[in-house]
Amino acid sequence: MSLASPTDPTMQDHGERVPVALTAPAGTVSHPNSHNIASRLVLGILAAVAFASLLLVIALWQKVSGMQEQLARQSADALAQSAEARTLARQASETVQAAAAKIAVNETRVAELTLQRAQLEDLIQSFSRSRDENLVVDIDSAVRLGLQQAQVTGNVEPLLAALKAGEQRVARSAQPRLVPLQRALAHDADKIQSSSSGTTVDALHKLDDLMRLVDDLPTLNAVATQTGTPLWAPEALPADAAWWQRMVAAVRYEVRSLVRVGRVDKPEAVLVSPEQVFFLRENLKLKLLTVRLSLLSRQVDTARNELASVTAALNRYFDPRSRRTQSAATLLQQLQAQVKESSAPNVDETLAALSAAAAGR
Repeated sequence: MSLASPTDPTMQDHGERVPVALTAPAGTVSHPNSHNIASRLVLGILAAVAFASLLLVIALWQKVSGMQEQLARQSADALAQSAEARTLARQASETVQAAAAKIAVNETRVAELTLQRAQLEDLIQSFSRSRDENLVVDIDSAVRLGLQQAQVTGNVEPLLAALKAGEQRVARSAQPRLVPLQRALAHDADKIQSSSSGTTVDALHKLDDLMRLVDDLPTLNAVATQTGTPLWAPEALPADAAWWQRMVAAVRYEVRSLVRVGRVDKPEAVLVSPEQVFFLRENLKLKLLTVRLSLLSRQVDTARNELASVTAALNRYFDPRSRRTQSAATLLQQLQAQVKESSAPNVDETLAALSAAAAGR
């Protein structure tokens, strides 16, 4: 398409512009209506495209506006949530700090309680150890004292009493570490009780009985002093005897007591004077005291020799038909059977257990 020049004859007087036909190439035919239709069609298409574009832009704008509003709301919600989260975080931080402070205080209190508990346990342990030590010291003192008495006097009863009392005290204490001591006390008590050391006490009692019998033993030169009642004595008569029978019996008794007839196997026993009888009895007492000391000092041979000497003197100077002499002879036989080799009571197990308990093992 080309513009017409001012001198173009196609321009009208009123200055209107008159369309001029385009020069068509050779061999073509120009149709003005077709050109108008195509122009209108293009314009319609352009208008439709523009309108569609406008609608699309409007729709996009609305969508973008909605998205902006949604984003604004989400942003506002996010800001609110963020502020709430910050508030919660701050509260949580404060709570954590308060909890940490409480935990620190509790840990401090727990540490103090632990320290106090440890101190209390140490105090209780110290008190228990002190009580156990006092118990062990008391038992040790009692056992050693009883052992000394048994060694000096030969009487094991105080030692047995100390062992049994110590066993009962340990049982009442209920301390596991003192169980070996309790077993040692019980074992030594049973051993001493079942041993022959207890016969020494019985022998000492028999010696005391002999000491009391010595003064009443009748000698051979005092046979006239009958222990029984003779047939001719007034006391032998029945209760319903007449008075003259009693008088005759009394006279007969006095006459017969003036003369003694008997067999003398040991003249020296008959010739012993009353003063010599006194010293004979005292000599027997000294021999029995020697036997006692020999038993206490566990000199068995000396005790046996002295008992044999006492037996010989009893058979030589005293009347064997007297009941008292027979009782003394029986006691001497029992003593000779009881006196035998005996060792001192042994409580080494108890002493070792006491040493271990005192050392705290």
